[in-house]
Amino acid sequence: MAVFVTVGTTQFDLLIQKMLSEEVLDLLSKQGYTTLRLQVGRGSEPLVPTKAPLSIDWYRFKPSLEEDMAGASLLISHAGAGSILEGMRLRSRMIVVVNDALMDNHQTELADELASLGHCLSTTPSGLIVSLRDLQERESEFAPFPPADKEAFPRFLDSHLGLA
Repeated sequence: MAVFVTVGTTQFDLLIQKMLSEEVLDLLSKQGYTTLRLQVGRGSEPLVPTKAPLSIDWYRFKPSLEEDMAGASLLISHAGAGSILEGMRLRSRMIVVVNDALMDNHQTELADELASLGHCLSTTPSGLIVSLRDLQERESEFAPFPPADKEAFPRFLDSHLGLA
C-alpha cells in the first residue's frame, strides 16, 4: 500500500518533515503501508531517514500528479483547492493538512467544510499523527465526492445569455 503526499507548487516543509518523522513512519508501517512518495514543490530537500520502515522517494514537480494520486491508498495533501479537488475526483482517501503558519489562511475554510461533509479529514501538521490514527476508525464515515457535472457551465451560459 502506498501513501502519496503533495504540497503543490509552493513549499510546506513542516508537512514533509512531519511525514518523515520516526513516529509517522512507524505508524504508517504498522498500518500496512510499504511506500511513501513525497512531492515537495519548492521546499527544502527532504532528509530521508536511512533506516526507514517504508520505501521512500520524492520529487519536486511533475506535469501531472494524477498517476501518483490514483496509485496511492492514502493521499495526504496541502489545503490547496486544486490538489484537494483532484484527489477527491479520483475518490482517494484523503487527509488535508492546513498550513497553519500562513496568515489569513483561507484554505482552512475549504478543508474544514469538506471535512464536515465527510469527504476528507482536515488537520494541521501538529495533528497529523492523530488523523492518521483516526483514519481507519472513521473509514465508514467518508462520503464520496459527487462527480463533476460537465454540462452545468454550458447550461448556465445558455440560460443567462439566451443561447438556448
